Amino acid sequence: MSERHIQQLIPAQLVSDGAGVKIRRSLGLQQQLRLDPFLMLDCFGSEEAADYIAGFPPHPHRGFETVTYMLDGHMLHQDHLGNEGHLMSGGVQWMTAGSGIIHSEMPQQESGLMRGFQLWLNLPAAEKMKDPAYVDLKPAQLGRRTLANGGHAVVIAGALTLSAEQQITAGPIQGLSTDPHYYDLSLPAGSELQLQLPAEHNALVYPFEGEVQISADGRESLVKTHHAAVLGKGDSLHLVAKTAVRLLVLAAKPIGEPVVQYGPFVMNSAAEIEQAIRDYQAGKLTKGAAGTIKVAAV
Repeated sequence: MSERHIQQLIPAQLVSDGAGVKIRRSLGLQQQLRLDPFLMLDCFGSEEAADYIAGFPPHPHRGFETVTYMLDGHMLHQDHLGNEGHLMSGGVQWMTAGSGIIHSEMPQQESGLMRGFQLWLNLPAAEKMKDPAYVDLKPAQLGRRTLANGGHAVVIAGALTLSAEQQITAGPIQGLSTDPHYYDLSLPAGSELQLQLPAEHNALVYPFEGEVQISADGRESLVKTHHAAVLGKGDSLHLVAKTAVRLLVLAAKPIGEPVVQYGPFVMNSAAEIEQAIRDYQAGKLTKGAAGTIKVAAV
């Protein structure tokens, strides 16, 4: 078993998106700061309504998937195909934009804490023009596990395999071509956790409460709050919590294809981007009605 070490640290920076929502962006700050197939990772979180109240008015997407994980708060999703969904505390929306969708994400609260993540996950060329689809997942639909060290795990996608126990906790999102794994881990101070990750996957960790150390080959490297730690190759991850910490662990199979991005469009060539812009301007962004992503029971 080979332990993954830290290959690169990307500190999240404060930026503004949508209609002025303040977010912390790590992956995606610059086009070279990606980790195939992950395109962007945004963390939003504030108790000040002015930081989020304007939300994300209607905007298009084509060629990738968006995953919104709401830790605290209430958002409303609406799109041009007539779909509507409420994203509440602890819930997830997994949306495949595919050939195209125009949607909005608007806060349904005027005060209080709103906090969560949005991840952009690329699609291979063969799937970029598939019909759009999405699913809203309630907290009870996610995989959950109390850890032997007193911590807790939430599994959104893939399966969490603990090295010591060889027990698997699966999430509801399964069977996608990039085989994504998405975990939210809470670890108490002084605890350790070793988990297995597919050796062929690219992976990162992102602590959003506290700090965590990555132990590999007897060396420990600290990952500070709101830093994305891109991991090297290996089939296991050894986490050491010097203080109480909560973090995301993300892993997925790389696609290995050219990436050309223009704002909300992610394709494989400049010609395809130009076509996406023309389709959007002509009102022909999508070629089919939105479907529903099938999820596994947990």
